[in-house]
Amino acid sequence: MTTRRKKIYEGKAKILYEGPEPGTLIQYFKDDATAFNAQKKAILEGKGVINNRISEYVMTRLNSIGVQNHFIRRLNLREQLIKEVEIIPLEVVVRNVAAGSLSTRLGLAEGTALPRSIIEFYLKDDKLGDPMVAEEHITAFNWAATQEIDDMMAMALRVNDYLSGMFGAVGITLVDFKIEFGRVYEGDFSRVILADEISPDSCRLWDTATNEKLDKDRFRRDLGNVIESYTEVARRLGIMKEMPTVIQGGVH
Repeated sequence: MTTRRKKIYEGKAKILYEGPEPGTLIQYFKDDATAFNAQKKAILEGKGVINNRISEYVMTRLNSIGVQNHFIRRLNLREQLIKEVEIIPLEVVVRNVAAGSLSTRLGLAEGTALPRSIIEFYLKDDKLGDPMVAEEHITAFNWAATQEIDDMMAMALRVNDYLSGMFGAVGITLVDFKIEFGRVYEGDFSRVILADEISPDSCRLWDTATNEKLDKDRFRRDLGNVIESYTEVARRLGIMKEMPTVIQGGVH
């Protein structure tokens, strides 16, 4: 797509451009990798290509089971057409196994199975380090209404059930994941749909047999082979066939 497009927003891993029709945007997946609120940065060649394909695969399947989301179609290796939404300023994290900040916060050994799936909310604000917030904060500061919180939690659990089965079938444990939601308006009414992306950038994915990490923790913790691990996730999901050769070469 060579025409000059108006940039709407640039985040750490993606750029949003004006879409071809009203109510649409083009989501571009960058190769930038960041961790610890962008204190650690690198360019991982091909990451955006893989995440675009994995996110397309997941969002398409979620749509098919009735989890409405912003994905319309993939345009090329790095871009997809999405519905424009009003992003709710919350990160919704679903946890099945203790890892990351939960392990640190509660003194749980990483890898401990949780008694049940836990949903947490974090305020989307890099300057504050995305602090954890309770439903009380969300409603008091009007980040989301009570009904919207209920809808987000119900959708998050459906996504968790589906993805746990999908990844489990190919020998991957879904440890935890982060999703975001947005509002779409129809007249005076709005409804909440899934937005952003679902990829190894936003999920903790462990090999079920070995507990080897196949996600962004490889970058956070300097474990190496980041692109190889993302590619392995795509391969197991059966979406490697269309992968370009650029991503075979590993991290530069």
